[in-house]
Amino acid sequence: MRRDRYDRLQHELHKQEIDGLVLLASSAVSYATGATAPAADGDRAALFRAVAIVGRGDPAPHLYTPYVDGAPPDLADDHLHGALFPDLDDGFDVFAAALNAHFGPKARLGVDDQTHAMLRGLPDFDWVDAGDVLGAAKIIKTPDELACIRTAQRLNELAMVDALRSLRPGVRQTDLSAVFLRRVFELGATAGGIDPIWQVMAPTRAEGPWTIHGDLAYPTVTTDRFLRHGDVLWVDAGIMWQGYASDYGRTWVVGSAPNPRQEAQFRRWRGVVDAALDILAPGVSALELGTAATAANNGIRPWITHFYLAHGVGTESAEMPFIGTDFGDKFDDALIMQPGMVLVFEPVIWDEGAAGYRSEDIVAVTDSGWVKLSGSTYEPFGFPI
Repeated sequence: MRRDRYDRLQHELHKQEIDGLVLLASSAVSYATGATAPAADGDRAALFRAVAIVGRGDPAPHLYTPYVDGAPPDLADDHLHGALFPDLDDGFDVFAAALNAHFGPKARLGVDDQTHAMLRGLPDFDWVDAGDVLGAAKIIKTPDELACIRTAQRLNELAMVDALRSLRPGVRQTDLSAVFLRRVFELGATAGGIDPIWQVMAPTRAEGPWTIHGDLAYPTVTTDRFLRHGDVLWVDAGIMWQGYASDYGRTWVVGSAPNPRQEAQFRRWRGVVDAALDILAPGVSALELGTAATAANNGIRPWITHFYLAHGVGTESAEMPFIGTDFGDKFDDALIMQPGMVLVFEPVIWDEGAAGYRSEDIVAVTDSGWVKLSGSTYEPFGFPI
């Protein structure tokens, strides 16, 4: 799997005539090298980060890391190096020297992040956005990658069974997080991805938190808020397994079965997803998928302004392809489905006065259609319908 990923990066470097990549983001480093690192808070993870350097034509990536035990066992000794500190002015000369050792003057390099120290003193290269290479390489998943995503999703869903069993009036949001996180790591998760979200949705937009875009506020931070009978929760969580992400989304109601209006919300949500899945196949554009989903919701866009109809998942919880973003129709029309793409459909059915329903369905595009990667059953609002 690592070889397949690296070959895809090399293909894009040659195709786009880029001499190499300098990768600092943890997911990009993991994708390029297969390296792992211990989970850490954001500040610590940035300071003690691993760095990957990929040269066009180089048979293997160079990994600079403070966590040598997380390096792939088959990475050659001359491609495994000690840590670099591109975030620090004190360590910047060493970082620059490493780049100069790999690339000549004016080399065209893709970079995925720029620290303050880098902005103050980057070596004299032709810097471009590494996203063009990474996005093109990562958008198509190998069979091994699909298996990893399916496993991560299975662990996520199994742990959510325990969380749902704990749901009742008087439980705190943080209590649900504790149950979920304990269980998912017992099951074999290797890292967290998305902090668990148990957002209580107000019946109307006006009763919810204010937003600058005027649409629904989601997600909000989980707290020790006590849940009450009848609360509608939009649930979301993601965990990692062997470097690959999952994405679980459901809507639950606290302490009671869904009423007829809520059941109708779920059926509308199911209809929106099914309308997109009915046409999903290689050669179909993202615009066609969005158009089908909107038509199934009586011409009303069935997703939140700052989100999307669907997104990809892989070494990140949200990555290309994105469908229905503010990139606009031209972007979606040019985004054509291909075998190996993964889509997380997450439409929202909003019912002013009665909150709404949100859930997520993960599928992979195949040679002739699609296959599910997430579970095939639902318990809308936490109860069978």
